[in-house]
Amino acid sequence: MEAPDGRSTILAAGLNLRASRERPGLTMRDVENATLRIAERHGNDEFIVSPSRLSDIETKGLVPSIYRVYSLAAVYHRDLREILSWYGIDLELGAADLSLNLPPKSYVSEFLQAAPAVHIPTRLDPSFDPRRTVNLSRMVEQWGLVPVAYLFQLAGDKYTYGYLGSEDFTMYPLLPPGTFLQVDESRNKVVQGMWRSEYERPVYFVEMRDGYTCCWCTLKGDHILLQSHPLSPVPVRVLRHPQDAEVIGQVVGVALKLGDWRPVESASEPKPEERERAALN
Repeated sequence: MEAPDGRSTILAAGLNLRASRERPGLTMRDVENATLRIAERHGNDEFIVSPSRLSDIETKGLVPSIYRVYSLAAVYHRDLREILSWYGIDLELGAADLSLNLPPKSYVSEFLQAAPAVHIPTRLDPSFDPRRTVNLSRMVEQWGLVPVAYLFQLAGDKYTYGYLGSEDFTMYPLLPPGTFLQVDESRNKVVQGMWRSEYERPVYFVEMRDGYTCCWCTLKGDHILLQSHPLSPVPVRVLRHPQDAEVIGQVVGVALKLGDWRPVESASEPKPEERERAALN
């Protein structure tokens, strides 16, 4: 009979711990003596790993406590995160689990502050033009390590990333220029329906012959309507689909900067030069 996946993971972790002990030539009694010193230093007997307990951990699938995991990591000179990963706990993937529990109240999250570095773009193609909307994934020349663990949840083969150019006001003010987009390429079919608000209606990342745009979409026969926000100055565009406009995917995440927009001057308030001319008259 095959063990369930979780049980198999635990048994494999025990074998890894045994190999970590035998590689430097440690006996179970050596481990016990070492963990006794750790327990004495911390004033807590929970750090002690007896030979019988260690045998059960290595061969019978007994899961060690957090104290004993720490002791074994210290005695075997192994990274604590590595041992946790043997048991199926990968701290680098922990940020992806944050969305599974959404507390009703706002709060400051301290999860994964000490997690290791992750890969993000550190160099873009020299042809990158911040005024134009682009597929950011195609503009990355170099990836580098940056200690921002929350970015790991953006990883995935089904996602691509876009950037709204500084001159692209198609979805303004919902998505202002300069917004970074996370696009789910598996959702590349336009969904038709009635939406209760603009926030429910799917927004799509679209590749055209002359570039990219981000907008609402409606299919009409063999044409696609690229619909801008009602407050946007950009008119609706009608293109052949998919010859002249192809839906890359649906926008499922955004990162935008707030506070960069100045209030519009009142139409009834004269401009400075008009006030100056009035004073001269």
